[in-house]
Amino acid sequence: MIRCHLSRMMGERKMKIMDVARQTGLNRSTVTRLYNETAQRVELDAVEKLCHLFDCEVGELFELVTGDQPGPH
Repeated sequence: MIRCHLSRMMGERKMKIMDVARQTGLNRSTVTRLYNETAQRVELDAVEKLCHLFDCEVGELFELVTGDQPGPH
């Protein structure tokens, strides 16, 4: 399973979904799906914009979780 750390990163910066959508130009629903970890696929352009916004590497935004670790939901 791939875990997305967008919600944690946004929380650390006290950002709302609309803030991220506005600053990246991404659709609000795209940001919402990543925030809630319900996205089935992500465009590389979206990943690039988020990495630029949060000044991070792809591996800091996404994590491959192996085994039977329960998810946040």
